[in-house]
Amino acid sequence: METINENIEIARTIQSDFYTSNDLFQISKEKIFARSWQILSDDNQLKLNGSALPIQFVDGFVEEPLVLINNQNNINCFSNVCTHRGNLLIENSCQLNKQITCKYHGRRFDCTGKFISMPESNDMKNFPSKSDNLTQIKTKKWQQFIFGTLESDIEFDKFFSPILERVGWMPIQDFIFDPTASRDYLVKANWALYCDNYLEGFHIPFIHKDLAKTLDYSKYKSEIYPYCNLQIGIANGGEHSFDLPTQSIDYGKNIAAYYFWVFPNMMFNFYPWGLSLNIVKPIHPKLTKVEFRTYIWDSSKLEFGAGSILDKVEREDEDIVEKVQKGVTSRFYKHGRFSPKMEKGVHHFHQLISQFMNRT
Repeated sequence: METINENIEIARTIQSDFYTSNDLFQISKEKIFARSWQILSDDNQLKLNGSALPIQFVDGFVEEPLVLINNQNNINCFSNVCTHRGNLLIENSCQLNKQITCKYHGRRFDCTGKFISMPESNDMKNFPSKSDNLTQIKTKKWQQFIFGTLESDIEFDKFFSPILERVGWMPIQDFIFDPTASRDYLVKANWALYCDNYLEGFHIPFIHKDLAKTLDYSKYKSEIYPYCNLQIGIANGGEHSFDLPTQSIDYGKNIAAYYFWVFPNMMFNFYPWGLSLNIVKPIHPKLTKVEFRTYIWDSSKLEFGAGSILDKVEREDEDIVEKVQKGVTSRFYKHGRFSPKMEKGVHHFHQLISQFMNRT
């Protein structure tokens, strides 16, 4: 696909058929998502030694069966497919008794994925071999979150270190998941269009009237990192903001929100009350599921500031993104241009899409 010019002043946006083409959608599954780091779970369901949790890499899109296992407080991830005949090994969250046994023909593995035995295998030659072990997936635990990748050659820290460097003073590990405040949204638009919208504050005064009242739009800014970026929302006078510690590089500023985006599809939105983690999951070229997961730090601040009207803001975003999805199908629309001041994040995103899609 076309390369995005690194000079935002002359660059054109990504080609419009990226938002509509099923062929490009399928290519992005392997070129972008299989090569990305994805959040697999948090550690709430894996507290005990031997805990096992079956998952899909990106459910509904990259349907790769995996299982997370707590091995002596080290959480590992393995293929959840028996190396004999391909049966799914673990179907539900459970507590393992030191081994995994396939229900099809009785092949057994230990909790580190190593083959133990299989009935009726006495006459098999060159058996067992390394291929009889379960494939281990590269994982990284960050705070209480567990991430994994199927085939990324880019180290995890290149995606996530800017977040910890900026807001590591928060006790993120102690934030408490609140299922009652978490929900899923279905958006009738391409996943990348949803990310485009998130990655700029340009639309805030036009689409989010109430949110705009809490933020000083004149001070809204974006910071770009190799595989993530940050938008900083400054609170209007009198609005709620972080009580920043002196060691924060933002000390003295009235910050209402830190909006971190991590390529290709994750948003970490930090507010004085805690974290709204948003995961954008493609379903087909014109349909996307967005998971909102809420982690509470200080519940007394939930009703104040930029983070108090998330559902309203989400509904407004869905409405405009769905209209844009209809617009980009026009035969008269192929590319747009970027605002150098307000759309640095979108430009960065489009560059990364182009780079990953063009990799061999």
